[in-house]
Amino acid sequence: MDVTIALLAPGALAALAGVLGLLVGSFLNVVIHRLPRMMQAQWQAQAAEIEGREPEALAPYNLLRPPSHCPGCKQPIRPLQNIPVVSWLALRGRCANCGTAISARYPLVEALTGLLSAWVVARLGWSLAGAGALVLVWFLVALSFIDADTTLLPDSMTLPLLWIGLLLNLAGTFAPLADAVVGACAGYLSLWLVYWGFKLATGREGMGYGDFKLLGALGAWLGWKMLLPIVLLSSVAGAVIGIALIVLARRGRNIPIPFGPYLAIAGFITLLYGHPIMAAIEGY
Repeated sequence: MDVTIALLAPGALAALAGVLGLLVGSFLNVVIHRLPRMMQAQWQAQAAEIEGREPEALAPYNLLRPPSHCPGCKQPIRPLQNIPVVSWLALRGRCANCGTAISARYPLVEALTGLLSAWVVARLGWSLAGAGALVLVWFLVALSFIDADTTLLPDSMTLPLLWIGLLLNLAGTFAPLADAVVGACAGYLSLWLVYWGFKLATGREGMGYGDFKLLGALGAWLGWKMLLPIVLLSSVAGAVIGIALIVLARRGRNIPIPFGPYLAIAGFITLLYGHPIMAAIEGY
């Protein structure tokens, strides 16, 4: 009996993490949708202040207010209509009140967050490293979708992510603290140098400052030694997906392709499999 429980426990913990991830994914949908709009309102208020104008009076708008509602009829979404993935399927992707279509991306974000959360706990277990990795993955999901939508990686997310990584590594959770500090500096400076080299050579900007900060945050979490696989994997992912978008989706070559999602993909893979990847690179 004890052996059976021991065998089932990891799977049960991963399933529990998956359910938790579904719930967190529902909140991440709010962050992805609202945070860029909150930033826009803040910029407009700052511009009005600089110009000596009175900022426009706006209704409260943040991650909690107003409550989630249908974009069509503005009716609040009831709790039973807000169950991750299940409610969207039950309502066939439409508002229960007015029939307005609800984007399939909402259940996609929820399902993706749940799947990645289960994967993390299955790989790392329920420990400080596992709990920390969940936080990292949730940040990466939100940042990826925000960057894909707006080509922005908000400081309000990338900078706390960096500090959380450093704090966790006070105990060497993912890397020795010295490696984490060097990783944060090297991650930021490496893309900063690429940015300025590209700009001096072409006169154009190849990436945004948010990319520097995100790679710095990943360096703070995983240490400087893991920056090489992160950069290699993100470059490969960016090249493959970028070419696919140009060829299959007929996306213009002059349209900016956000780099944050590729850094996030590479960061996730390196988080779970960085040491075997580094061993393979060193062996090669």
